[in-house]
Amino acid sequence: MAMFKLSRLNQARMVEQYGDTAQARQEWLKQEVIAAIRQVYDPEIPVNIYDLGLIYALEVDGNNNVDIRMTLTSPGCPVAGSLPGNVEAAARSVVQVNDVKVELVWEPPWDQSRMSEDARLQLDMF
Repeated sequence: MAMFKLSRLNQARMVEQYGDTAQARQEWLKQEVIAAIRQVYDPEIPVNIYDLGLIYALEVDGNNNVDIRMTLTSPGCPVAGSLPGNVEAAARSVVQVNDVKVELVWEPPWDQSRMSEDARLQLDMF
């Protein structure tokens, strides 16, 4: 119950920030999907894939459909067959999401500059 109230509070803040209920709802849902994706980890790196910078684009449309463009750290990544499916499952775990499309892309190639500051700190890469 508390999570629902917190989510509604976050949604109200988004409405205040964007001034448009539909746009606020989409932004709120996007943040919920990002939170779910942050639960997905590359098994070889102790940082979630969102903070690793593997998610290049995440869009939510007016029908609560989610389009995700992502990459891997390298084309030979041993989890190439499973990681996109894990991302899709994480996004689908958000109750309000209707459909999810995950596209695996190789351009531009991933590099360490795409990592968040938190990820760099966690991996001692400063």
